[in-house]
Amino acid sequence: MITVPEPAGPGAFVHPALFYQDFDGYVAGVGDFVRAAVSAGEPVLVAVPGPRLDALRESLGGSADGVTWTDMTELGRNPGRILAALQDFADLHVSRPARIVGEPIWPGRSPAEVLEATRHEALINTAFAGRPATVLCPYDVRGLAPEVLSDARRTHPTLIEGGRELPSPAYTDAARVSADCDLPLPEPEGGAVRFVYSHGGLAEVREHAEAWARGTALTPARRGDLVLAISEASANSLSHGGGKGTLRLWTTGGPGAGVVAEIHDAGRLADPLAGRRRPSLASADGGRGLWMIHQLCDLVEVRATADGFTLRLHMATP
Repeated sequence: MITVPEPAGPGAFVHPALFYQDFDGYVAGVGDFVRAAVSAGEPVLVAVPGPRLDALRESLGGSADGVTWTDMTELGRNPGRILAALQDFADLHVSRPARIVGEPIWPGRSPAEVLEATRHEALINTAFAGRPATVLCPYDVRGLAPEVLSDARRTHPTLIEGGRELPSPAYTDAARVSADCDLPLPEPEGGAVRFVYSHGGLAEVREHAEAWARGTALTPARRGDLVLAISEASANSLSHGGGKGTLRLWTTGGPGAGVVAEIHDAGRLADPLAGRRRPSLASADGGRGLWMIHQLCDLVEVRATADGFTLRLHMATP
């Protein structure tokens, strides 16, 4: 028997990690969670990797009706996009506590993706603080590295393990976890094209990026997306990063072949949720630039350190 987290009470946010040993344990744990929500008349979103969706639907039978299903390999390819989708779902059901299954880390994720997904898991606690919602996050104990499971214990207040739900002694605040995610970024193996810009140079940044991107394997549409993302990041440098910045561009090979654009400036990230939640229409800034960058790119690596602010933007090539 799997322990099902109690529904979130008024103003309460519940964020347990489900540590499962095998696929049967996965289906049982997530299935019990969804059935309990359906029985309580609560809205349910299940965002898990695609291969698991069909198995869960089949195991739930009639209880699957009315559940919102999302393939996390598409939604969460860039982990920076997940949080807004979860909040959007909860916002659609403000009169009832939302129940969400979110699996942002699965075997096969690259180390860079795992790091940004870990940051996402920590920031969920900040973004949903005081909201009546429950977000259950499954973790594959046998398929994931021990350090990934250790981080899950730090980002989740409670753990469901061995059929019991208990407080996590390692749980810590989001700011500490996010700071620990700011590891040094590896240098590009084959070198990079470098371009320095300052006030009045935004048009030159776009021209430089466009000319470089034409020599890559990106489709015309994705080249446009890349240039737009670079333009937004560079504009942020000029407005909030000391009025100047550095753009580096390079390509990668192998299974994760693609293009990478890195923007570095002297800015600071005042709001760790900027770009990860839908920007407010009432705000003059609202993080719209970072929001757009997250929507356009396949992965966004964020580093906010004493040396300044760095965005590394990834786009896969065919």
